[in-house]
Amino acid sequence: MSFVKSEQQGAVAVLTIDRPKALNALNPEVLADLKAAFEGIDQNTVRCVVLTGEGEKSFVAGADIGSMSTMTKAEGEAFGKLGNDIFLMIESFPLPVIAAVNGFALGGGCELAMSCDIRICSDNAMFGQPEVGLGITPGFGGTQRLPRIVGLGMAKQLLYTARNIDANEALRIGLVNAVYPQADLMEAAVKMANTIAKNAPIAVRACKKAVNEGMQVSIDKAVEIEEKLFGGCFETHDQVEGMACFLSREKPKPKAVFTNN
Repeated sequence: MSFVKSEQQGAVAVLTIDRPKALNALNPEVLADLKAAFEGIDQNTVRCVVLTGEGEKSFVAGADIGSMSTMTKAEGEAFGKLGNDIFLMIESFPLPVIAAVNGFALGGGCELAMSCDIRICSDNAMFGQPEVGLGITPGFGGTQRLPRIVGLGMAKQLLYTARNIDANEALRIGLVNAVYPQADLMEAAVKMANTIAKNAPIAVRACKKAVNEGMQVSIDKAVEIEEKLFGGCFETHDQVEGMACFLSREKPKPKAVFTNN
């Protein structure tokens, strides 16, 4: 893969979009490599993923405008489907995904960050959906995920004005969970990922599935989803070990390899 680097650090996979001369902008080749990188993660040993961009200037500056500028209607729609299919894959990926946003996260970059479970950023980060200034709409889920994360009114304001916001504003409106000095960002992301990785993997995966699926249905249906996933945790190694150790005040030892028993 020429545009995405993959590294496993214990139970954490770190994926880095590696196109710094173009500020890690997304084109079909980068998207294909990103898909392949996620598909290549060993879900038996990895428990959390950190996604970032190469360099200090940009997480992902956006979709590649040069490659979009000559697209026909059909090509534009196909490009949007390509990005959406991959971002939906990331959003529904069984493992938690943390976006470590270093610098620009504009357009497709903001949309990519929003497809992750958790977003943290450096103090020089910049977020925005500037598409209407280019005569287009967001095409990789921005009109759908932004209102789900920051609320309808704030999302419409950002979408209609094409205004970029800094790290502190992103934190204020709930777009990111935390802001760190740039030098500390990756350490903080990996530390959070390791904290997640220490917990029971079946339960963590079930939490992600419950939240994602429950948000799409009524509360009545959502709690049914939760009930099934809750019940599915019982009789697993991690549930038996975790509760026995709680009662005996010992430290639980979750299985190193993911299984359902």
